[in-house]
Amino acid sequence: MNNGVSNNKVYVVGHKNPDTDSICSAIAYADLKSKITGEDYSPRRAGQLNEETQYVLDHFQVEAPKLLSDLRVQVKDVELRNIEGIKGSVSIKSAWKSMKELNIKTLPVTRDSKLEGLITIGDIATSYMDVYDSGILSKARTQYRNIASTIDGTIIAGNPHSYVLNGKVGILASSRKLMSEFVEENDLVILGDRQEAQQHAVDLNVSCMVVCNGARVGEEILKQAEEKEIVIISSPHDAFTVARLINQSIPVKQFMTREGIVSFQMDDYVDDVKDVMARRRFRDFPILDEAGNFLGFISRRRLLNSRRKQVILVDHNEKNQAVDGVEEAEVLEIIDHHRLSSIETMGPVFFRNQPVGCTATIIYQMYQESGVEVEPQMAGLLCSAIISDTLLFRSPTCTMVDQAAAEALARIAGIDMEEYAKEMFNAGSNLRGKSVEEICFQDFKVFNVKDIMFGVGQITSMNQDELDEVKGRLIPYLEEARKTQGLHMLYLMMTNILEESTELLCCGENAKEQVLEAFELPGDTEKILLKGVVSRKKQMIPVLVTYLQQK
Repeated sequence: MNNGVSNNKVYVVGHKNPDTDSICSAIAYADLKSKITGEDYSPRRAGQLNEETQYVLDHFQVEAPKLLSDLRVQVKDVELRNIEGIKGSVSIKSAWKSMKELNIKTLPVTRDSKLEGLITIGDIATSYMDVYDSGILSKARTQYRNIASTIDGTIIAGNPHSYVLNGKVGILASSRKLMSEFVEENDLVILGDRQEAQQHAVDLNVSCMVVCNGARVGEEILKQAEEKEIVIISSPHDAFTVARLINQSIPVKQFMTREGIVSFQMDDYVDDVKDVMARRRFRDFPILDEAGNFLGFISRRRLLNSRRKQVILVDHNEKNQAVDGVEEAEVLEIIDHHRLSSIETMGPVFFRNQPVGCTATIIYQMYQESGVEVEPQMAGLLCSAIISDTLLFRSPTCTMVDQAAAEALARIAGIDMEEYAKEMFNAGSNLRGKSVEEICFQDFKVFNVKDIMFGVGQITSMNQDELDEVKGRLIPYLEEARKTQGLHMLYLMMTNILEESTELLCCGENAKEQVLEAFELPGDTEKILLKGVVSRKKQMIPVLVTYLQQK
């Protein structure tokens, strides 16, 4: 699974169920940080975009940030041991030499980058210690050039790329008569400088002659060998050494591990990898991509050096609204305009929190403070965020700072705020074709007060008929939504932007009673209509939280 994460980046991300401010602030702040530092800051989203935000991105031709679903450490955050794979035809002697040079104990055997198997020091030790019959070279389809390389020899006749396909290995040190009884056609024979023995080997149609001690081979024998396609290898070693070394020419595919290989992918989480490693006794574990290509090895030791992901949080400072796994990440900064909440960090962070109506307002200020020009595209995003969060300055969360920022940004972006706001709100309030689940959770946040978990969603529209239609569909779904989220209470704000009022739907034990008491409404109130209440952050949450804290 692609988690939207890669190394050497700082991720700028807002909250789950992202709104326009969360997305646009992440994009703009990543842009600002990249320009100031020259380093790689990348915007991300923690959930699905709503229609309003998508409209904004489309209007200003900005690509939507990639999804960041989890901040836990992954294999991609660990430095891999990058080792080039060897072919299955490589000799075990060559594999052993590579292991000594690289100071490693496992080599990947690959074909066209695909992992075919693993060869370990243990496998090679086994190949040395086990006793094999004299036909092992043919059974393993050993290439003649492997044999030549292993015994430090030179092929002076025949095709070096051909294979030992039949026959056994023998040493010719006896009489012609005994040789005839022992040696058969297609055998590989080890011999010395005796011309008679060399000629007899040719006459017997052996497949290969290994001539020891660098002994001379006559021109006539060489000619006959070429005619019969007999391979002749000249080695500087004596017969004993050649006989001892020759099995080391067997290709690694004969001894490599093919079955039961435990591998991981770059997107796997380190915690899961550790659990698997604890149950296995392997030293190194291969890392593969989705196509099965070998990328490198990971070991227990290297897991200790894994890098935590670096992240900047915008438009929230609550753990339950943050990307999963935020507790494992290194939070560098928090830029927000909400109340202080539950986020915890490993160390000191840059924290900027201001009582304004929108995080985008703060980011605009930071552009100004840094002396970085706001380009029209970024200005459009920031202005859109302010319009959205302040409901075009109708929300009580709006300050003069927000309005001044929006007006300045609108001039840079070249937009008429009134006309643009209508288009943006209409795009966002289009609820036709959406499921009740999509509508309920498109702008939803969870809060915790004295072990009471409650969620508050908000639907905004400029059309009361649309709100009434949606209400009829939502009411039967609310109890299911509450149970799915594991909440004690669930509230849904149905806000009419033009009328600047909110009808509140309630679900959960005593949920309605709690909110009636909190807002000091009559106990027999059937329809909870909150006149002038349009802000969840400043008008709904503070009242409800204060009431619950005082109970």
